[in-house]
Amino acid sequence: MTNEEKAIKATYFSIIGNTCLAIIKGLAGFFGNSYALIADAIESTTDIFSSFLVLFGIKYSSKPADENHPYGHGRAEPLVTFLVVGFLITSATIIGYESIANIQNPHDLPKSWTLYVLGAIIIWKEYSFRLVMKRSKQTNSSALAADAWHHRSDAITSVAAFVGISIALFMGKGYEAADDWAALFAAFFILYNSYKIFRPALGEIMDEHLNDDLVEEIRIESLTVVGILGTEKCFIRKAGMKYHVDLHAIVSANISVKEGHELSHKLQDTLKEKIPQLGNVLIHIEPDDYH
Repeated sequence: MTNEEKAIKATYFSIIGNTCLAIIKGLAGFFGNSYALIADAIESTTDIFSSFLVLFGIKYSSKPADENHPYGHGRAEPLVTFLVVGFLITSATIIGYESIANIQNPHDLPKSWTLYVLGAIIIWKEYSFRLVMKRSKQTNSSALAADAWHHRSDAITSVAAFVGISIALFMGKGYEAADDWAALFAAFFILYNSYKIFRPALGEIMDEHLNDDLVEEIRIESLTVVGILGTEKCFIRKAGMKYHVDLHAIVSANISVKEGHELSHKLQDTLKEKIPQLGNVLIHIEPDDYH
């Protein structure tokens, strides 16, 4: 299974899971008199749309390079991530606004059985986070990482709701708003997670240097090619699930231009074989006596 197929499969998992949970949370919140659960359902609903965006981004970014896009379409991924962050901020704003409104208006205590619903949801969402995050690391997908953090923020929202409802039920009359305070806390946590998702995607768009481990791996693998005496500059740009590399390789000053050309192709092929996540690899040959 290719990285693209793994990522798409994980996204379908998110879409189906979020759809089921949005329905369960909405019904439980309505009949269980819990706004924290309703807020949770709102976030899960936005998660469905954001997961569809992630799916589109992964499929589009996986399109091969063409005449107009010689480096492929990978930059679609961080752009989709920005849209996902927009969904998160929107849901946090709605939850926060409604929570404040409910705090100011007294209402009945939540039903105790809503705690069982939340307990099951917390376990499922944490499992979903770990599964999707594992896939994002395997595929180097920033959009999939954003989708994973959606699951984690959903789990935290549910934990906050669990605590709020527990306080309201345990303390009794006069503490009905604990449920709404929990939803308000969850809104701020969602905003914090939005920044955590946004920051690496911004770094990807800006070609920020974030790949020291990969640079070291490239230098080590380069020295396994007979004729390559060392490496100098190594610049890496991430686009979608691929890393594009510009590498300066040092060879003997006594070889011919043809031999240097052949060595650069051999090095390029070796790096792509040993490090599958590499996309375009541009080799610049430098003579050893130049240094």
